[in-house]
Amino acid sequence: MRGIQIKEYVKGPDDLKVVDLPDLAPEEAEYVIKVHAAAGNFFDILQIQGKYQHQPPFPWTAGAEFSGVVVSVPTNPETPPLYPVGTRVFGASQGAYAEYVHAPERALLPVPEGWSFEDAAGLFVTAPTSYSALVQRANIKRGDWVLVHAAAGGVGLAAVQIAKAFGATVIATASTPRKLDVAKRFGADHVLSYNDPSWPAQVKELTPESRGVDIVYDPVGLVDKSTKCVAWNGRILIIGFAGGAIEKVAMNKVLLKNISLVGLAWGAHALHQPEMVPVVWRGVLDLVRKGELRGTQYTDEAFVGLDRVKDGLKALGGRDTWGKVIIKIAPEDKSSKL
Repeated sequence: MRGIQIKEYVKGPDDLKVVDLPDLAPEEAEYVIKVHAAAGNFFDILQIQGKYQHQPPFPWTAGAEFSGVVVSVPTNPETPPLYPVGTRVFGASQGAYAEYVHAPERALLPVPEGWSFEDAAGLFVTAPTSYSALVQRANIKRGDWVLVHAAAGGVGLAAVQIAKAFGATVIATASTPRKLDVAKRFGADHVLSYNDPSWPAQVKELTPESRGVDIVYDPVGLVDKSTKCVAWNGRILIIGFAGGAIEKVAMNKVLLKNISLVGLAWGAHALHQPEMVPVVWRGVLDLVRKGELRGTQYTDEAFVGLDRVKDGLKALGGRDTWGKVIIKIAPEDKSSKL
């Protein structure tokens, strides 16, 4: 099979090469998946550079998030396999930038009915992150005002849709007119550029009686400025630091407005709170079934074939994209099961 193998850390996506790799053999406890589509994530860029918190031993195959078709089930499973050969699945497992990938059952879910491989490939990381943050950590409810930063990104577009599904009014920020248009298209009620220094004041003016927003969803690193436009008893969700800097916030601002700073590390739930993982997925897939959560594939440019992985990651790293960057690895298999 072909894939992108990392034998040593590289400077960036331009240095990635597709090579011939040994075919994957059936495993005792893992499925073999034929990869049809793979997603690009910022952590993929960090990982190939040796800058991520989880670095596999050399050599390893890059990529994590994917969708595809089961071609082999575990040979010695503890329970009967949940996904027979031919099942369309999506998930996350090291080695997604290849024609085939191994994955344990806990890292797989069936592709939602009516969804393409491309849309499903970008669902496993973003949707549960945003759902867990807004629903479990912030207790979102109908009537809330929610500020979503970087709203045109993968987790941002998921957050916009989930907040709207729960009856909230959404104010979205982004960096370019194109990205603001995308956020609006996915349901945001109001859009603002966070390049405008007056955005905190603009946010307050949009809310009833200028009281501020109830919830801030922040994957960028805008917590300090967001304290200026959050309401009394507001919750600021700390999702990540895509802006590059880890903030230091003056705690008197938090005290004076009764603000809750709430962190969310979705990837750590499997270790610390595994019972909540299926609860979150039930909520996410319920929204999918209702048509209230749709795929967020970046469509301004097509990335087809393993050779285009580097181009997709380069575009992602350059902040030129919106939603999820998806690389189409193999054509749709019409004989696979739904």
